[in-house]
Amino acid sequence: MTPKAEAQPVASMRERILAAADDLFQKQGIRGVGVEALAEAAGTNKMTLYRYFESKDALVAAWVGEIIARKDEEWKEMSVCCAGDPQGQLQEWSRRLAAKLAAMEERGSTLHNAIAELPDPDHPARRIIQDYKTREHERVRLLCEEAGFENPDLAANLFYMMLEGASNCVQCIGVKQLGEHLVQLVDRMIENNRTRGGGQRL
Repeated sequence: MTPKAEAQPVASMRERILAAADDLFQKQGIRGVGVEALAEAAGTNKMTLYRYFESKDALVAAWVGEIIARKDEEWKEMSVCCAGDPQGQLQEWSRRLAAKLAAMEERGSTLHNAIAELPDPDHPARRIIQDYKTREHERVRLLCEEAGFENPDLAANLFYMMLEGASNCVQCIGVKQLGEHLVQLVDRMIENNRTRGGGQRL
């Protein structure tokens, strides 16, 4: 007898709403999607949606939080796969981003798009994004310090500008060339640091 396929877990209503938000916000933008459209895409109604999220702003913040939670998990994965090798972790970061550029070429960076649509610095979703960016930059600075860069603050800024800039430039430069050059630039900085015995003058 053929073994029965394992039953897929049924998504909760909150998960369905967040999945609908993820799809619609990425396709149409945050401002371009109303609460009614979100509820309909989730197979529910506005009243039920408001039971889980008190406002559209609260839903946007929860959606951004889900994206950032996945990014935090990815950083944990990189710290495990490159344990004890901060230079390798910086290289792994560049390669993972380069692999994601194809999706960004079509619609841009999800978080960058969200920031552009949320000009109010006090918007709850924008505060979540800013907190993540601050934490991410500090992670990179610590990696540069552990890797032996003589000026870890400057090295971190250079790495961060390159990788953040790649997300913004992908639509005008194109995936293949940008991805290859991004990896080459990061590798060159790492190699220069290694050949100088762990201390690169930047």
